[in-house]
Amino acid sequence: MAVHNCNYHITAVHKQFSAADTLTSGQCFRWSKFDGRLCGTAFGRYVEIEQDDDGLTIYGADADDYESVWRNYLDMDRDYEAISRIVTGIEPRLADSAQYAAGVHILAQEPWEALCSFVISQNNNIPRIRGIISRLCLNYGEPAANAESARDKADGYAFPTPQALSDVSEETFKEIGCGYRASYLTEVSRRVAHGDIDFEYIKKAPIDEARKILLSLKGVGPKVAECALLYGFGRLECFPVDVWIRRALETEFTGGTALIGSQYAGVAQQYIFEYIRRHPEKFVKNK
Repeated sequence: MAVHNCNYHITAVHKQFSAADTLTSGQCFRWSKFDGRLCGTAFGRYVEIEQDDDGLTIYGADADDYESVWRNYLDMDRDYEAISRIVTGIEPRLADSAQYAAGVHILAQEPWEALCSFVISQNNNIPRIRGIISRLCLNYGEPAANAESARDKADGYAFPTPQALSDVSEETFKEIGCGYRASYLTEVSRRVAHGDIDFEYIKKAPIDEARKILLSLKGVGPKVAECALLYGFGRLECFPVDVWIRRALETEFTGGTALIGSQYAGVAQQYIFEYIRRHPEKFVKNK
């Protein structure tokens, strides 16, 4: 399908930014590569992103879309070079990791999508997570802007609102493939839809209080809460720990716990995660 003629080109892209590394770094689950472009939907808009030596082009977006959505979503105004210096100052052994992941920005996702996605992600693999999210979007999402250009049918739909999911039964969630997570989605969507969780407050609340609020939700444990806070609420001090990050802290980065709780702990975690992805042999042997 052809993408809508409207597109926005950015020539002054920060030299460290990589759209590919950022959008495929495990932060989100709705981006795919087609014909050299990254295609996906966020904030109810479908776009295709292409990056080369001449800059970044967002197909299906104009200047207003960029300023209102994509500039913040891609975190284009943050100085990641300065952050890298701060992080490696705390943990010098991260210098190589910071170079490997130099192009990764922390996405500013919709809080609800991030929370719901990471509830689905626990004890799950990427293909299955993407499949469940696609089915949720197809069945309960509203048509996305520029939907006619979507290369994948599910990308033509926005992520469903908590209100749209609050009436879905646990059994239906199971039929979609959510498994035991179905009961989690039932409660989380209903509590958010009913206004029990104030997303705007979580963005600015003391971090321990923000964690406590999310942890009050059924199916939200420490890792899911940290992921949601980092990728959906902009809390860069959060440091999600899964089995691989824990293994890295016990091997390559023993003693690196000083990073946890630091101002840019989430960026440091992303550096470690990217390093693990690029050097799996260093961690598989330590099983």
